Formats: sequence, C-alpha cells, structure tokens
Amino acid sequence: MKNYDAIIIGAGACGLMCAAQAGLLGKKTLVLERNDKPGAKILISGGGRCNFTNLYTTVDNFVSENPQFLNAVFAQWTIDDTIRFFEDFGGIRGEEKTLGQLFPTTNKAKDIVAVFTKLLYDTGQDLWLDTLVKSVDQTADGYAIAIERAGKEQVLHCKKVVLASGGLPVTKLGASDFALRTARKLGMQVIGTAPALVPLTITGKDAEWYASLSGNSVFARVYNDRISFDENILFTHWGLSGPAILQISSYWRAGEVFTMDLLPKFKLEELIKRERELGGKRTIGQLLNDYFTKKMVEALAKFLPIDTKIASLGKADAKRIVETIHAFKVKPAGDKGYDKAEVMRGGIATDELKPKTLEAKNFPGLYIGGEAVDITGWLGGYNFQWAWAAGVAIAQDL
Repeated sequence: MKNYDAIIIGAGACGLMCAAQAGLLGKKTLVLERNDKPGAKILISGGGRCNFTNLYTTVDNFVSENPQFLNAVFAQWTIDDTIRFFEDFGGIRGEEKTLGQLFPTTNKAKDIVAVFTKLLYDTGQDLWLDTLVKSVDQTADGYAIAIERAGKEQVLHCKKVVLASGGLPVTKLGASDFALRTARKLGMQVIGTAPALVPLTITGKDAEWYASLSGNSVFARVYNDRISFDENILFTHWGLSGPAILQISSYWRAGEVFTMDLLPKFKLEELIKRERELGGKRTIGQLLNDYFTKKMVEALAKFLPIDTKIASLGKADAKRIVETIHAFKVKPAGDKGYDKAEVMRGGIATDELKPKTLEAKNFPGLYIGGEAVDITGWLGGYNFQWAWAAGVAIAQDL
C-alpha cells in the first residue's frame, strides 16, 4: 500500500475535484468509488449536459440550518475559478442557458468528467473503482477504512480521510447513507434528511384533475411564506413537476400548502377590465385561451365559469376567477422520493465542521464535503459550485 496523503471516499463532484486539486498541489491521494466509473451523477445531470455552475451563486441559494457557513468556502473558490478551471484543464467553455445556468458548449457531461480523469492520471492520483467502503474508524494515528474489492475484504490505513460519498438520491447510481452512518457512529449531529428538488404528488379528490393535464407546462410563480420561484411547472399523471416545483420542494414540508400564480406576468383584473371596455363580448374561456392551452382552459372550467361573457360577469365571479388564476392553492400528498430527487436536504451539521477547511472539529484528519453536508442548493448548478468549492477547500488542507 502506497503512502497516501489522504484517502477520498467517493468519485463524485466533490471527491474528484478534491483529488485533482490535491494532485495539482503535489499531494498523493487514493479515491475509492463503488461504481464501475467515476462521476456517475455528473454524467446524468442536466439531462446529460451538466449544468456545472451558476453565474449568480450566493449563500442565499442554499437551504441549510446555517447557509452563512458557505461564505468561507466560497471565498476560496469563486464562480470565476470554476469557469477558468474547466477552460484551462479541459478547454471547456461555458454557455449561459437561463437564470445564470452554465452548461459546457459541447453539451456533454462526459467532457466534465474527462477533465478530472485526465488530471488524476496526469498528477498520479489513484482511483479504485468497484470498491465498496464498509466502514471508517478512528485509530491512534489516523483512520482505518474497511473495504471490499474484487471479492476480497481488506483494511486501509491513512492519517487523513475525505468523506465525499454523497447523499441518498438515486440508488441505482450507488447512492447510500454511508456518510450519514459514519457521522452518526462518531457521534456527530445529523440534520434530518429528506428528498429535495423532487416532484410532488397529488392524491385524493384532486388527483384526477391534475392527471387530466399531464404533459401541460405553464410558466408560473410558485411560492409560500418562505420563498418564491418564477419558472415552469409541469402537470403529470401523478401530480406536479418542472423547475418551479422542484425548487419549491426544498422549502415544502408534509401537510403544507403552497400557492401558484398561473399568470404572473399579467394582472387578470386589468385584462378583464380591458375586455369590458371593448364591449365584453368574449367569454372568460376565450380570454384565457390567449394565455393557456385549450386543455388547460377546459380543465379550469371545473373552478371557473368559462362560458360566461365578460360583459355579464358579476363581481363575485370576477374575484373567484382572479383568485383561482393568481392564487391557486396546492396541497401535495408527498413527493416522488429519493430515486426521483436531484439532491438530499439536510445532512451532517455544519457546526461539526471547520468553515474554511471542512475538517471535522472533533476528529482531526477527517474531512466532509458535498451532498452529505447540510448544504442543499437550488436547481441550476448551485450544488455543483458547492461541490467544487468544497473539494478545493479540503484539498488545500490535506
């Protein structure tokens, strides 16, 4: 066994960046990955295109018990650093799509992973694939890492260990609770976990109505008393999805109601008033057809008098129409779970880690970064920026 500066558990975004940066600093690491290839989650992100950062990343784009914890990490590795890193080491240029989301111009997530595999090779880092890490235990002079590889069990020893094994979403990609179990075994605090950036389900009496709109997408403002997002929603046969729904899911708790403004760029009161001034000959349905699909308008007939001419619309009906369109209430039954979630909410408490280095306060030589920590970004590249920055912060301290 070689004398490694650190053993990194997990070849995801954080682990790969940590190993690459350690190599650039002249250090030697061993990366352990249970899958048969590195960067499994990177490869499927953004529909295989990999939204690798967001131009507008701030601590306000993260859900955490203490989002300010990110300030020290982001001060060491900025968005510009990320952009420059992929340009310098992979010739990858970023292209902004929407809302600051940066994709490689090649639109291929595999190009992002290739940057790391080449850097690991060039700097002499070791990567063991198909390797299951079973436990991490503190010893007198570091840590013992029990693994299973090629059908054989063995124990590795190293003074420093990086837990970058991710969170619970997408079991088929090798996701597990290993980091959380390890932290709990060591007596570290773990903030309650749940699927985040996840579609929401509707059951009961309203289920059929949502299912009837399956496939319809609407630009909306989705909000509750914590946050608001202006993006598309997608009706599905089991409930709601789309960017705005995934975003609000990180701020939604079971039993709560949130609100959708289905026409956020207009004021329906003013549209109705204008129609009245023109004689009010059109019906409510005809007015709504200017802004929604025919299927959507037909579905809204359950709540609205769409066949009523605007000239004869009473005040009570007008108020109901405006409230339905601008303040549509949704009470989900639940979510689609970890296998449909982009990320995990909650995780190892930031209070357990040193802000600048991500070393565990009570366990010298143990570092934790990425999704396992109680840092959950919005949809749109924020989680990658956190993973890259975390990998860099840890590498500098190895």
